Amino acid sequence: MRRLAQFGAQAPERLLIAPQDIRTTDPTIASDIYSGYFVFAGKSVNAHGQSPFEIVPPSEAWFASLTSFSWLRHLRAADSALARANARALVGDWIHLRGRPSAAQDWQAGIAARRLLAFLSQSPLILDGADRDFYRLFMRALGVHSKYLQRCLSEGLEGETRLICAIAIAELGLCAQGLNSLARRGTKLLVDELKVQILPDGGHIGRNPQTIVDLLLDLLPLRQAYAARGTSAPQLLLNVIDRMMPMLRLFRHGDGSIALFNGMGPTAAHVVATVLAYDDARAAPLAHAPHSGYERMEAGETIIIADFGAPPPHAFSCEAHAGTLSFEMSCGANRIFINCGVPANARPDLREVARATAAHTDLVVGDTSSARFASGAGLDRFVARQMIAGPTDVRMRRAQDEHAVEIEGSHNGYDRSFGLLHERRMTLSADGLRLEGEDKLVATKRNIPGSGQADYALRFHLHPTARAELVEGGAAALLTLPDDTRWLFRASGLPIVIEESIFLGGREGPRQTDQLVVSAKVREVPALVWTMERLSA
Repeated sequence: MRRLAQFGAQAPERLLIAPQDIRTTDPTIASDIYSGYFVFAGKSVNAHGQSPFEIVPPSEAWFASLTSFSWLRHLRAADSALARANARALVGDWIHLRGRPSAAQDWQAGIAARRLLAFLSQSPLILDGADRDFYRLFMRALGVHSKYLQRCLSEGLEGETRLICAIAIAELGLCAQGLNSLARRGTKLLVDELKVQILPDGGHIGRNPQTIVDLLLDLLPLRQAYAARGTSAPQLLLNVIDRMMPMLRLFRHGDGSIALFNGMGPTAAHVVATVLAYDDARAAPLAHAPHSGYERMEAGETIIIADFGAPPPHAFSCEAHAGTLSFEMSCGANRIFINCGVPANARPDLREVARATAAHTDLVVGDTSSARFASGAGLDRFVARQMIAGPTDVRMRRAQDEHAVEIEGSHNGYDRSFGLLHERRMTLSADGLRLEGEDKLVATKRNIPGSGQADYALRFHLHPTARAELVEGGAAALLTLPDDTRWLFRASGLPIVIEESIFLGGREGPRQTDQLVVSAKVREVPALVWTMERLSA
């Protein structure tokens, strides 16, 4: 392992370029900040003339947002001398109070990397009108961040944060004069991590769609930074961006929202639109992503997006869900079946609930999730939030002809507890008017006594805008969408129950909704066929 002594701690003399921050901006936020109001992660704090960095934070998420400095882009959007002076004062305040690396939250590697990226992209705002002393102070702060992030990488930093750190180091090397060796080192770190974390189909190894959005927001400006310096960007960076765009489109429903899998929360539609505007190829959505484990079926106005993949490696599983074989369904601009998603603001209780299999449109055996997490096993202090057990054998098959497209998969997440294998098959007709599914539980060689008596439930969570009513004596459910489109759901003639559910993936916060539930015992009904059929107007 390389030691810190090998890394230069050189502070740049000056910055030559400032990467473009392509995230959307809101100048009214600049007015709030100038007035002393700092609103992050659902919490609002009035500083009352104090430094916001000296206030007891209302939550860790609030403090992370504050000290990442991503909000500087709103001050830049205000485009006023007052906003520039305010930005410079706040940055200088943080440097004086907290600018030395420590064990504090704002020196976690991910937050420090985000701060460095924000300082670079917003350097014209921060340095406009600055005196020589502040300029040198700011340059030294950039050098401190570079040295610290390189140390974190050398000490074995894991997960998505490792890639963010590599991006930040490469970007500083490109932006600063005289740091060519840092640029080369950062580029190598970047390429090494892209090889590990971005899969051949363009998905991220952590399997969270939000990670693709976040990475593109960082990688696109980095690509521009190479061009601005007249330096060839690594070919892998260009290829990765080209692969990620159709992968992002795979997750989009007809209303533009992103499917709720593995840590995905509310869709910031304007952000996704901004990212996709950089897709020069305007590629069609990827339909089959075997490396990432996602499938998309699209016919007529109907879209099915399914998770038929294995859980990610442990280091990348902090946002992963126990949702193997779950799916979402939409018709035109209307969502129908959903997964519950995660809340926009950090609510640990709700986030843990959202990770359970029961929070997905999926099959649940014995009210037990198909995967286990560190939080539920008392292991948070050792492997915080990671998935510690889950399916180890996930298989899938896809077939298509002029009549239909079909996906079929299985996972062994219930083998250890119940000696059962879950198989799911779904077939979408070529006109998009009929979806047929079959869920089957097959005994494995483990032969656990009593497994045949286990209860299981098929859960179909509804989007809050979809209305459900039971018909045919409870053997069918009529679903009515906002545009009065109607679908009829049946399940092998078994009774359907409408239960309460919660939709966590909306920008307005958690909302009550419904779910269709079909229950049975494994021995009595080992295979259950269900259908969704669109009714004519």
